[in-house]
Amino acid sequence: KVVTLAKSKKFRDNHGKVLLEGHRLIKDALEAGAVPQTLFFSTVGHLKLLPEAEIKRASLVKVKFEDIKIWSDLVTPQGLLGIFSKPDPAKMSYPAAQLASSLPLLLICDNIRDPGNLGTILRSAAGAGCHKVLLTKGCVDPWEPKVLRAGMGAHFRVPIVPNLDWESVPTNFPAGIQVCVADNNDPDAPAGNTALPRGAASAPASHKTALKSRPRAAPEHQDGQGAAGIPELPAQHYYEDWARAPVAVVIGGETHGLSGAALQLAASTGGKRLIIPVVPGVDSLNSAIAAGIVLFEGKRQLLWRHKQEDDRQELPVPG
Repeated sequence: KVVTLAKSKKFRDNHGKVLLEGHRLIKDALEAGAVPQTLFFSTVGHLKLLPEAEIKRASLVKVKFEDIKIWSDLVTPQGLLGIFSKPDPAKMSYPAAQLASSLPLLLICDNIRDPGNLGTILRSAAGAGCHKVLLTKGCVDPWEPKVLRAGMGAHFRVPIVPNLDWESVPTNFPAGIQVCVADNNDPDAPAGNTALPRGAASAPASHKTALKSRPRAAPEHQDGQGAAGIPELPAQHYYEDWARAPVAVVIGGETHGLSGAALQLAASTGGKRLIIPVVPGVDSLNSAIAAGIVLFEGKRQLLWRHKQEDDRQELPVPG
């Protein structure tokens, strides 16, 4: 009954518990400092794969594999389940290699509701070396089993701050940050291509516009606001120069795309809209794919800029 309840978001929120399944995920959680409460196992051999000092902190309960099959959310259960206290990102011990590769790059998820998409996005954020991931209210619970499976351990490699309202998002920012948004509303796109779901980009009008290097500002009203008071942001292709430390990227949800609050936040920091051009007639990109493209391009730009600064510092000073 406890395992079944642990799959409920209401239970997780009320009792501060999460359910983890499988050797790799539980091992990653233990090594990152997550606090185990109860471990259910079908054979003692399952426990031998886990850090001995850590599992002593939990209640160990041997159960039949048939019971775990009933409780499990997996097609092929491994025979190991754990109930943990809900991890606090401020108290976690993330892997040293992850911390050493961390960049001044943040990700903001705006109403991402699909569990598989969010898990994949978290995995990309960990792979790109994001410093932190912020989830606004309306996003799927990151501790849902399907998100955990798709994340492949990312939950214990990068800090995840969930359930934020837009007013509190900036409290998680370092000073001087610029917020950019991934969007498909390409000002150079042919008429009729701008109504696609947001999350990626529609295609440029021609090969010539695909090679543009100068950011182009979208049309504005006299007060600098677009329709319905939504601010207009300068638009440029994602492969152009935009990642200056520190920087955050907003990825919009699958159905409604970017919220007005996301655009307001980006405008307040002098941010830009980042367009991923696709071939005309192709539907907009999946939000998880768009996140991976933009995050790894941001990583490339930040590392290149860091190398350029290091090279300048190593130049001999004229005597």
